[in-house]
Amino acid sequence: MGQRVFLVGLTLFAAIWIIPMLWMFALSLSSNEALQLDTRTLVPIDFTTSNFASVLQGGLTGRWMLNSVVVTLTTTVVTLILSAMAGYAFARISFRGKSVVYPLVLAGLMVPREAMIVPLFLMFAEADMHNTYQALILPRIAAPLGVFIMTQFMAAIPLETEEAARVDGANHWTIFWRIFLPMSIPALTALGIFTYILTWNDFLWPLVSATDREMFTITTGLASLQGNFAQATELGSLMARGVVASLPLLVLFLIFQRQLVRGISLGSGSK
Repeated sequence: MGQRVFLVGLTLFAAIWIIPMLWMFALSLSSNEALQLDTRTLVPIDFTTSNFASVLQGGLTGRWMLNSVVVTLTTTVVTLILSAMAGYAFARISFRGKSVVYPLVLAGLMVPREAMIVPLFLMFAEADMHNTYQALILPRIAAPLGVFIMTQFMAAIPLETEEAARVDGANHWTIFWRIFLPMSIPALTALGIFTYILTWNDFLWPLVSATDREMFTITTGLASLQGNFAQATELGSLMARGVVASLPLLVLFLIFQRQLVRGISLGSGSK
């Protein structure tokens, strides 16, 4: 009986989570004129695909999507590499100043992103790097959370594994590349998904850094197409933009959901 109640509860929470998505998808397939009369539906009203056609044909949607893919994939790969290397160093290598450097890295978790916008803008302006991929990527690759996750995960790997490799003559690089990195795939997968989602959804920094329409990401680009009274007259188009922007994230989650859950569970048990 307890297990059935638990399953019913999970089903209820899943329904609550998925209903807004179904509502968004239904409205995206409804005409804007019909939605001015009623929006309380999970079934398309006056079915139409013109909302998606206007999104895909309007502006530079293809270019914006490409920008988001380039920025997100590059940021994710570089963040994983740097976080894994830093995590191994903090977890397995003794060096002078380690007790000071690691807390300073973690202190970055306490700094709000908004507090860094002005210094970042001035720094990239002085370097004349705005409206470039570098400006959209570089601020994201410094990820204190990624370093913390990888440090905790690698610190939980049994010491005997490293000692056996040292007996065979392996150095730090060999141990990291051939032993620790493959064993850290669950944590890397979870971190990669988190980084991908946060980078794809980022709106504030691309809005500040990219002023050239051709350098907009999908979030800022679709927002630029919104009219002043879009909530009242273009609700279907707004929902279609939301579907287009979120669809890659949904597909990614469906593909890697098991690895994500496994990485979180292993990471939480590695204290």
